Amino acid sequence: MVIMRPLAVLRHDLPASLVVFLVAVPLSLGIALASGAPVAAGLVAAVVGGVVAGALGGSALQVSGPAAGLTVVMAETIDTFGWAVTCAITVAAGACQILLGLSRIARAALAISPAIVHGMLAGIGVTIVLGQLHVVLGGKAQSSAVQNIAELPGQIVAHHDSAAIIGLLTIAILLLWPKLPAAVRKVPGPLAAIAAATVVSVAFGMTLPRVELPGDVLDIGLVPRLPDGGWGAFALAVVTIALIASVESLLSAVAVDKMHTGRRANLDRELVGQGAANMVSGALGGLPVTGVIVRSSTNVTAGARTRASAVLHGVWVLLFVVLLAGLIQSIPLAALAGLLVHVGAKLVNPGHIKTVLAHGDLPVYLLTLAGVVVFDLLTGVLAGIGLALVLMLRRTLWSGIHVEREGDGWRVVVEGVLTFLSVPRLSKVLGTIPSGVPVRLELVVDYLDHAAFESLTTWQQAHERAGGTVEVDEVGHPWFGEGKAGRPTRSRLHASRAVPRWLAPWSEWQATEGIPTQQTRNGATEFHRRTAPLLKNTLSGLADGQRPRTLFITCGDSRIVPNLITTSGPGDLFTIRNIGNLVPPGQADPSMNASIEFAVGVLGVEEIVVCGHSGCGAMAALVDGPPPGPLSVWLRHAEPSAHRLGAATLDGAVPAREGDRLALHNVLQQLDHLREYPSVAAAEAAGKLQLTGMYFAVGTAQVHLFDPAERTFRPAGAPVAVPGA
Repeated sequence: MVIMRPLAVLRHDLPASLVVFLVAVPLSLGIALASGAPVAAGLVAAVVGGVVAGALGGSALQVSGPAAGLTVVMAETIDTFGWAVTCAITVAAGACQILLGLSRIARAALAISPAIVHGMLAGIGVTIVLGQLHVVLGGKAQSSAVQNIAELPGQIVAHHDSAAIIGLLTIAILLLWPKLPAAVRKVPGPLAAIAAATVVSVAFGMTLPRVELPGDVLDIGLVPRLPDGGWGAFALAVVTIALIASVESLLSAVAVDKMHTGRRANLDRELVGQGAANMVSGALGGLPVTGVIVRSSTNVTAGARTRASAVLHGVWVLLFVVLLAGLIQSIPLAALAGLLVHVGAKLVNPGHIKTVLAHGDLPVYLLTLAGVVVFDLLTGVLAGIGLALVLMLRRTLWSGIHVEREGDGWRVVVEGVLTFLSVPRLSKVLGTIPSGVPVRLELVVDYLDHAAFESLTTWQQAHERAGGTVEVDEVGHPWFGEGKAGRPTRSRLHASRAVPRWLAPWSEWQATEGIPTQQTRNGATEFHRRTAPLLKNTLSGLADGQRPRTLFITCGDSRIVPNLITTSGPGDLFTIRNIGNLVPPGQADPSMNASIEFAVGVLGVEEIVVCGHSGCGAMAALVDGPPPGPLSVWLRHAEPSAHRLGAATLDGAVPAREGDRLALHNVLQQLDHLREYPSVAAAEAAGKLQLTGMYFAVGTAQVHLFDPAERTFRPAGAPVAVPGA
């Protein structure tokens, strides 16, 4: 059921529908001509596509009608079966589309590679251009693209009559139209070109083929007829048209969604609506209907808001055919051919070629295009799908393997998926490594199968027997290590999620217990190999100075990693760490004084964070009484926190451990100490500096921020009141 708001229809949809109507009429006539169908069939499809698909479809702003993408298939189908059986094929294809929509598999069409879709459209465009150029030059299109290519040189040098003048005039107007002033371009280019060509042909009394319509356009009758035999070919044609029409409609609907901010398309409902339109169009003697991006984009650009625009455009086409059929019959076929040459050429989009080239899918695009032009659309699409699957398997299963010298040893890096398909190349690369040398084998793999595991194990054992050493370094899930331990991982589903090494402690990825200096050395080496290349550009921009936004004061506890819990990087935090994250009252510590004054006065930080944490040893010592010595002297600065009144809570609850309760009080107390600094107080009063209290719960890896309004530390992500806001 279509629900339309009258005001929206009058203000937005009515004008938009008129613009789309002006674009649809010449395109519908031209597509019917290129398909070899009765010219009236294109107009019937335009009316039905607008009214039926517009009312029932799942994309409110998509406009449907006869599409250039089906011209090649329709020409072959009409040539094979005749027009009456072709109409029956259109009805059956519509029924298939309805079944596909009801089965809710519409989104499966989105799995088709864009390179195939763009290659298909380009192939259709080339085929249309090759055929219609003959008509533009006063000749007749041949039965295949290859024959059109073979005959084109002779057609070019042949004698050209008035048809060639009209066809070339149409193309020239279409090429020049986008360069004209905006006021002129309010008239759609296709309409202007066809109108101008028609006026010229009539004014100069040119004798040339023109559009032919039946005496009574509305007297269509029941056109469809089932074939007398050849049901296999009939079924293949039905499936082909249904699939192509469905894919084109769905991709067009997705593209239209990107052009507006309204409700997203229901793709399953869109298929049902397209199927219903095709059943009606075929029954009335019309061409197949699809969602058409040219008309749909025009609809959105013209300001349409609801599906009323698509429906009304179909009504205008119907009224135009009924009231102005004589005007349509004045249009030269050469003018429509010129329009189709322009449309076909635009289907070969250079932007699409650049995109598929950048993604490495140019072979798929070219194979699909060539298949459509040389053979037929279905062959081209199937060839493109086959090549896309081969490339996908190669990218998924092929491993990156390379070897290089590293000091006195060798470094072998294996990346990607390591399976039996890569074993021959892996064995060849490993065979180039001399015997008796140290080897570092880095496995950065997403999966390692049994064959690859056996190959690596056999080579490692042989290399070590020959006097060499092999250090296996697995970045990610330990596929190889688990296999050697007798616990091989069977699939990616059972692989544990590996923590990146820059987030994981040494104990999780280094087997160097008892050799702390080796751990540091290994960590620095890991940074040099993998992290430094990623940070080089960032650090080069910081080489001449720092510009941090935040002063971060926290505890020296090894479990607190400021950049980790704030997801920050080099140059973001100016960090001060001490026992208990203290800011001594009365500016009693020269080191702290210098750091704060430098951060606020020189660096101009915009925020100061004081971060406490659970399980703080300093707070526990303060509760129990610290032993005599430097620690006891330092913790005297925390005594104001111990005497602080009130209850500090963690998301409304009081922590069970006294040390954690004191850690919360301590954060708030240090914020008060910060406000004793003149530079801090002045910057905060001027709105240039914000003080933030933070608490990190180590056991749950949860960051809490102080909410001044609720007087509690709340989990990060929850709304936090900003003082003075």
